[in-house]
Amino acid sequence: MGFFLFFFLSLLSLASSASRDHHKTFIVRVQNDAKPSIFTTHKHWYESSLASVLSPSTPAQVLHVYDTVFHGFSAKLSPTDALNLQTLPHILAVIPEQVRRLHTTRSPQFLGLQTTDSAGLLKESDFGSDLVIGVLDTGIWPERQSFNDRDLGPVPSKWKGQCVTTKDFGPGSCNKKLIGARFFCSGYEASNGKMNETSEFRSPRDTDGHGTHTASIAAGRYVFPASTLGYAKGVAAGMAPKARLAAYKVCWTDGCFDSDILAAFDAAVADGVDVISLSVGGVVVPYHLDAIAIGAFSAADQGVFVSASAGNGGPGGLTVTNVAPWVATIGAGTIDRDFPADVKLGNGKVVPGVSVYNGPGLSPGRMYPLVYGGTGGGDGYSSSLCLEGSLDPVFVKGKIVVCDRGINSRAAKGEVVKKAGGIGMILANGVFDGEGLVADCHVLPATAVGASNGDEIRGYIDSASKSKSPATATILFKGTRLGVRPAPVVASFSARGPNPETPEILKPDVIAPGLNILAAWPDKVGPSGVSSDSRNTEFNILSGTSMACPHVSGLAALLKAAHPEWSPAAIKSALMTSAYTVDNRGETMLDESNGNTSTVLDFGSGHVHPTKAMDPGLVYDITTMDYIDFLCNSNYTINNIRVLTRKNADCSGAKRAGHVGNLNYPSLSAVFQQYGRRNMSTHFIRRVTNVGEPNSIYKVTIRPPSGTVVTVEPEQLVFRRVGQKLNFLVRVQTMAVKLSPGGTSMRAGSIVWSDGKHEVTSPLTVTMQQPI
Repeated sequence: MGFFLFFFLSLLSLASSASRDHHKTFIVRVQNDAKPSIFTTHKHWYESSLASVLSPSTPAQVLHVYDTVFHGFSAKLSPTDALNLQTLPHILAVIPEQVRRLHTTRSPQFLGLQTTDSAGLLKESDFGSDLVIGVLDTGIWPERQSFNDRDLGPVPSKWKGQCVTTKDFGPGSCNKKLIGARFFCSGYEASNGKMNETSEFRSPRDTDGHGTHTASIAAGRYVFPASTLGYAKGVAAGMAPKARLAAYKVCWTDGCFDSDILAAFDAAVADGVDVISLSVGGVVVPYHLDAIAIGAFSAADQGVFVSASAGNGGPGGLTVTNVAPWVATIGAGTIDRDFPADVKLGNGKVVPGVSVYNGPGLSPGRMYPLVYGGTGGGDGYSSSLCLEGSLDPVFVKGKIVVCDRGINSRAAKGEVVKKAGGIGMILANGVFDGEGLVADCHVLPATAVGASNGDEIRGYIDSASKSKSPATATILFKGTRLGVRPAPVVASFSARGPNPETPEILKPDVIAPGLNILAAWPDKVGPSGVSSDSRNTEFNILSGTSMACPHVSGLAALLKAAHPEWSPAAIKSALMTSAYTVDNRGETMLDESNGNTSTVLDFGSGHVHPTKAMDPGLVYDITTMDYIDFLCNSNYTINNIRVLTRKNADCSGAKRAGHVGNLNYPSLSAVFQQYGRRNMSTHFIRRVTNVGEPNSIYKVTIRPPSGTVVTVEPEQLVFRRVGQKLNFLVRVQTMAVKLSPGGTSMRAGSIVWSDGKHEVTSPLTVTMQQPI
């Protein structure tokens, strides 16, 4: 109850100034099966409940009714009404809505999923033809070839979903590939008023591009030829090209609203999806206040795998989102392809950059005047960022302009330069962005450079201004480069651990391709995303953990098709324990932001390896009761657990599970508060299930984190049959390290079980924290 009082008191003070009518959307959890018989429907009862606490002049309007992954409704209320509603005996919780944001091709080949691989994952699963992936996003553009249904069999008989038709999403929009399409906007309109239907469709149709892109990454058909503006030419294909798709549009111009997201979870699970892919996120809150965590829990409980993006808040620590242990949290890595566009300076120096641009180019051999936007007079801060209206046309006309990254979108900066008369743009990372580069479909000749190279270019401009030879430059566009080394590299923007809600659960879980990914794109949306961009392209190149997430969603569908008996936790375990941490040079993956070696806080268990995930040997399975024990040991109240799980929890036996870290997770994270103690220890209990061969013997290899002593009992696991489960105990002993108040130290190692054929790897981290 303390969480709720804090939330509502905060909202009470915020609401006085946050909205014109002081009302916000709340999600209301109601007791299961508590509806009095006098009410014909749950909605009728919910409206009556609302009317009992609202003032007579306020209509009792229910936005959504939930009955599959959640029992309750959402409504627009004042904070006072929300507090009053929670006093009713059948109301378990009233949860403030959060607004989420989008986390914005050679990747199948890079992952080892070639169509000619007759014995690999695609062959085993018949490309996942009876599996359904539900994509919760900005909708879909159904006419794209990535969604054609050639040679697909009938729609799976289990499917109960629908294709909602509107004037702009006709009856022929769905087929045997796109078998479901729905939209949810009540929460969006409750907060923002009636949508502007001249700029977005009140239908499942995508007016942003993000949803079309992610859906085709997960399950796009083979399309040849495919490219974006001539870049990345080849065959485009999703991870599970024969899997069926269902699009649930929950994201609109002003964001993705929790009440709509929960309604989409409710519908998707009832419709019969096997996988839910969600490339959106927001602020991390306790699980019982998190609509995504709530929806995902019941989805997983009903056998649905939920994959969510980790967020684009990297490279800083504690930035990872969607951290519930029943969700697969996906970070982003690079693939072995890039789009070089180098800057040649007047002093002869060549600075590396990246870009996707194919319009009228710069004249070969000609050097152009080069200026930094921030030195052009006026507001130096705005002009350094090339914000709208900040550049002096006299200063930039006919010149290449250096713009700092931040505030407005990368492509929008190019539009600002172009409108002011500039002939080209160099987009320079800031210190926080580091050296991570994202290729964009710019509206003028432009390229992106890292933070250190941005400093070098600005330094050259400054020194040239003090001499008699003004600064000059040109941009050399080099097209598509394959076989890039090193790869993969952890993308600079990919959100990092540790897990801000439960540090004993390592997040992200894995990384997957998320930088410069080619996938389907709608009509009427320019590839740069800039409103003035009238170019049409069937495919676009985007970056983000948004792109990484559907890679894993598609892989999960393939694994589910090959192993129908596996639970969502078993599928995630297979992806995690088979992941790799070395790049194509044979060395530990690098961190793109600084060029240093990356860590488990960056990549979790590693980069997904689909063909090894197909046959992991052992899996760490997790039951619903295991999750409830985890919540009990995380000090959630019985009521909070009911809100989240829809189950009456009994925490009295949870202590048998030991502590939070004893959830049967495929990674292990020990967290020690030093409090002046010199010697510290803990233990983990884990249970593995044999999914390999009968009569197999697994022996353990321990790679302890530095400064720790790790033992495993027993050191050998002897399995007689497939499906057999065996336990083992891990003990971790360490000594205090010198830290300043509030300081933290993390060291990593691993535990590997091997039978000579399979290697089942679990990262083990030890974190020391010095209290303030």
